[in-house]
Amino acid sequence: MAHVSSLPPERIHPALWRASQLARGQGGYLPSGYAELNNELPGNGWPQGQLTEILLPQVGTAELSLLKPALSQLEGRPIVLLTPPYVPQALAFACTGLQASQLIWIRCQKHVDALWAAEQVLRNSSCGALLFWTSSIRSEALRRLHLAAQSSETLFFLMRDMRAAQQASPAPLRLSLQTSQYGLELGILKRRGSQRDAPLALHVPDHPYLYAYAHPGKEKLVTNYGNLPTTVDSRSSAFTPA
Repeated sequence: MAHVSSLPPERIHPALWRASQLARGQGGYLPSGYAELNNELPGNGWPQGQLTEILLPQVGTAELSLLKPALSQLEGRPIVLLTPPYVPQALAFACTGLQASQLIWIRCQKHVDALWAAEQVLRNSSCGALLFWTSSIRSEALRRLHLAAQSSETLFFLMRDMRAAQQASPAPLRLSLQTSQYGLELGILKRRGSQRDAPLALHVPDHPYLYAYAHPGKEKLVTNYGNLPTTVDSRSSAFTPA
C-alpha cells in the first residue's frame, strides 16, 4: 500500500488527477495548432474519443478557424459536417487547406435524425472528426453521444449557443468562442483539473476567419477580417442539395 500511495494518481489510473493539475484522461490527443492553447488543454491537445463543446454567441463565429489546424492533421480522413447552419462551400474549405473530398455533409430534417446520425458516425469510428451544430439538445442525448464517442478515436466537437453555458453537461471540455479585434477569444468553461478564469487570446495570422458557408439563397462566401465582414463571390458549392 505504501508503494501504491507514493505513485502519481495518473499512474494508478488514467482517470485520476490532482486538483492542481490538468488531467489527461483516457484516449488520444491531437495538437490544436496553437501552442498557448495546448498548454491549457488536458493532454496538450484536443481530446479524441470525448465530447468537446464549443459555445458560440452566433453560428459561424470562426469555429473553423479554431479547429482548422487540428483538422489538417487528419491525413485525409473523413470530416463529417452534421447539420451546419449554412451550405458548406468548397472554396472556403480550400482556403483552409482542407480537401473537399474529405468532407461529408449530413443534413437532417428532424433533430432526432441528427442525433442518430451523430451516434452512428461515432460508433463507426472511421471518421477523423465530427462537427455537429445544434440549437438545443437534452442532457440524456449528450450523455449518450459522449458514451458513443468513448468507443472511437474521433475528434467530436458539438457547437451550441452560448446560453447553454449555464446548463449541466457531461462534456469533459467546454469552451466559449468569439472573435476579437486581434484574433479569437477563448473561454475555458470546464476542463479536468484546475480552472482558468481569464479568457485566452489566440492570434490567427494566416487567413481570415472563414465562416465557410453560403447563406441560403445566396451565392456568397462569407468571411470576417477581425470585426469587418466582407464577401467573396463563390459560384460552386462543395455539395448539391439532395
